[in-house]
Amino acid sequence: MANAKEITRLLLKQYPDPIIELKFNNPLELLVATILSAQCTDVRVNTVTESLFKNYKTAQSYAKAKLSTFEQEIRPTGFYKNKAKMIIKCCDQIAMDFNGKVPGTIEELTSLAGVGRKTANVILGSAFGKQVMAVDTHVLRVSNRLGLVDSKNPDKIEEALVSQLPGKKLTHINLALILHGRQTCKARKPHCPDCVLHSECEWQDKVAA
Repeated sequence: MANAKEITRLLLKQYPDPIIELKFNNPLELLVATILSAQCTDVRVNTVTESLFKNYKTAQSYAKAKLSTFEQEIRPTGFYKNKAKMIIKCCDQIAMDFNGKVPGTIEELTSLAGVGRKTANVILGSAFGKQVMAVDTHVLRVSNRLGLVDSKNPDKIEEALVSQLPGKKLTHINLALILHGRQTCKARKPHCPDCVLHSECEWQDKVAA
């Protein structure tokens, strides 16, 4: 059985002040950036949003965007046609149903176009300061390798991690797990010998230290 307490201690010692790598100034910007980040690197998203956020300041401005123009503005992030439609529809919902303000509950956020539970938790954790666990590919991979979970279902993984990890540090742990997955516990070539969690890892294919 994985030692969640020790894993938390070691993880937060390695990443004492983890932050999301997407750049944003408010919940709306983070929402747009998170939708754009699907199948795209945060670095590329940040490059695109640097100019995008200057052109669109409110949910209403996104909702009124010309689709063909908006598609070209976000094209470098990939899957731009789908993302453009989702962002415009999502922001139209925010403008119409939430008085132009990004809502602050999981139920309200997941009612928006293009917003699943992971995206909603990203917003809640990094824009609203709530303690949540957003399960992306990195969290899924790292938590399974560590033995904290044994599932490929994001909802079940979220539930299992929330039940094991300290509630007051959930978002910090979440961001640390993501950073660890990106920097050390990579999908194809994990840096097991350099991993601070090597002694706690139950992954049978880990490389010996």
